[in-house]
Amino acid sequence: MPRYGQLVMGPAGSGKSTYCSNIVKHCEAIRRTVQVVNLDPAAEHFDYPVYADIRELIHIDDAMEDDALHFGPNGGLVFCMEYLIENLDWLQEQLDEVEDDYILFDLPGQIELYTHIPVMRQLADKLQSWNFRLCGIFLLDAQFLIEPSKFVSGMLTALSAMVSLEIPHINVMSKLDLLSKKDKKNLERYLDPDVGSLLAEEFDESKFGHRFKALNASMASMIDDYGLVKFLPLDPTDEDSINDVLIQADTSVQYGEDLEPREYREPEEPDDGIADVGLDLMVE
Repeated sequence: MPRYGQLVMGPAGSGKSTYCSNIVKHCEAIRRTVQVVNLDPAAEHFDYPVYADIRELIHIDDAMEDDALHFGPNGGLVFCMEYLIENLDWLQEQLDEVEDDYILFDLPGQIELYTHIPVMRQLADKLQSWNFRLCGIFLLDAQFLIEPSKFVSGMLTALSAMVSLEIPHINVMSKLDLLSKKDKKNLERYLDPDVGSLLAEEFDESKFGHRFKALNASMASMIDDYGLVKFLPLDPTDEDSINDVLIQADTSVQYGEDLEPREYREPEEPDDGIADVGLDLMVE
């Protein structure tokens, strides 16, 4: 039987751990079990039960405080993830003990891990070799909607992760509960965006020059022409919103297709003595 997993990604502060917490609570409400594995060595606290924690293997402080390494936060995080790849037997041992077949992997948000080095691709490949069907969930904070240029940068980050991992991929616009009513009215244009028109609204060619406009046009064309980046809305205060994202993720990994149907049981016949008494009363 295959196992299933979500690789939960996104920039720092995009709500990855909150997403995992909301999915766990939602699944508890519908009587479904989901486990969470923390693979962020810089994580501080969680609002959900952690089944396995990379900090038991290595913590970012181990890399930053080592006198021989002298890493900063970014270098320390890269070092920790490369250390994980070199010691994937630890992760395999943790996952072999999991009885449930659906796992959320809470990943760090540093963009270099998805663009500059192959550690995340190596992780995804190894999990798939362990019979996991994976789906990438890329969260983008709704605060990215404040400026079109900032939003496009977030889209390119999501696109980079999607191309790097080469697994089913879902982009999610998170923290919608923090948007004002005015911003929520304009939300639809960002969920399936026309990038060219968004950038045209912000940049004036006379101010920025034709080369800058040409660069923006090229980026917009790359995204628009192929329809590569769209977003699902996620409001953590709305159970239907959480369920919609979960259904999309389940569909992308074909979750449930291998589950055996429940055996049908005929209703039990009433006790003969009770049935006879009932007939006697009817006769009287």
